[in-house]
Amino acid sequence: MLDDRKLAVLRAIVEDFVSTNEPVGSKSLVDRHNLDVSPATIRNDMAVLEEQGFIVQPHTSAGRVPTDQGYRLFVDRLSGIKPLSTAERRAIETFLAGAYDLDDVVLRTVRLLAQLTRQVAVVQYPSLTRSAVRHIELVPLADRRLLLVLITDTGRVEQRTVEVPGKIGDDAISHLRAVLNAFLDGRKLADVASVVAELPAKVTQSERPNAAAVLSVIVETLVERNEERVIVGGASNLTPADFSRGLQEVLEALEEQVVLMRLLGDSGDHASVTVRIGSENGQRLRGTSLVSSGYGAGERALARLGVLGPTRMDYPTAMGAVGAVARYVGQILAES
Repeated sequence: MLDDRKLAVLRAIVEDFVSTNEPVGSKSLVDRHNLDVSPATIRNDMAVLEEQGFIVQPHTSAGRVPTDQGYRLFVDRLSGIKPLSTAERRAIETFLAGAYDLDDVVLRTVRLLAQLTRQVAVVQYPSLTRSAVRHIELVPLADRRLLLVLITDTGRVEQRTVEVPGKIGDDAISHLRAVLNAFLDGRKLADVASVVAELPAKVTQSERPNAAAVLSVIVETLVERNEERVIVGGASNLTPADFSRGLQEVLEALEEQVVLMRLLGDSGDHASVTVRIGSENGQRLRGTSLVSSGYGAGERALARLGVLGPTRMDYPTAMGAVGAVARYVGQILAES
């Protein structure tokens, strides 16, 4: 356990290193921070911090830099995150409120996070398995062709063209639409396939072949889109200077959906902001930190969003931005 003074020294080292990207010495700590102790005392505290693995000396005669363990303690002991200004909150709300569908919400969110934090933004699409049907629309395109529109409670919109075996009139379309919405509205998408099997019996014998074609496309749509996606933006914010082991491996990992899905999945499914540091992110991303939060409609976390950058990250700012954006995205989905 560290006393309050040593924690203050560690906090000062982290803040200075994040700001300057230069090893921090005892003299600079005395000059920059009001620690009310002598340089000799600071040096003793730094020796203890180094012995316990919270800081390290990268080169002889150099100052100290935080280790993953040091960043972890710094984040765990944060007294608060950096709040966004009124202007920043208003700008976020206005920018996201202009989105016209889920794809636009996700793309705008990626841009926002990358700009606010100067890190790489990662946004996971809401999981279909956690979504529910809000409405199904059938639009006639031709005598034997329909446009199926499936809208979920997370704002996700899936559109498919359906070729039906026989001509289908307006009355038959209206009846089938009513049946679909009566039985599927509010149903979890993961449960739709089992419910769909019962629906042909709800239409007349002559319309069952057409109904079966529509139901088949609904099931196929859910199966096809069950694979989740993560959208990435702001990779240009990463610089080689922040990655002693090379930036290329990080960039390659960011291009692999399975790596990002696992990374976000390991962060949990709750709505609070979480931070994964260094080796907690696996071998390929060991030089990075991930600040993420769940987002969704109401209290449910349907997916996660966050920022990924070097362990030398401005954690209070990143945590504040991620938490605020996640709340705004959740509000937009709830209202859509």
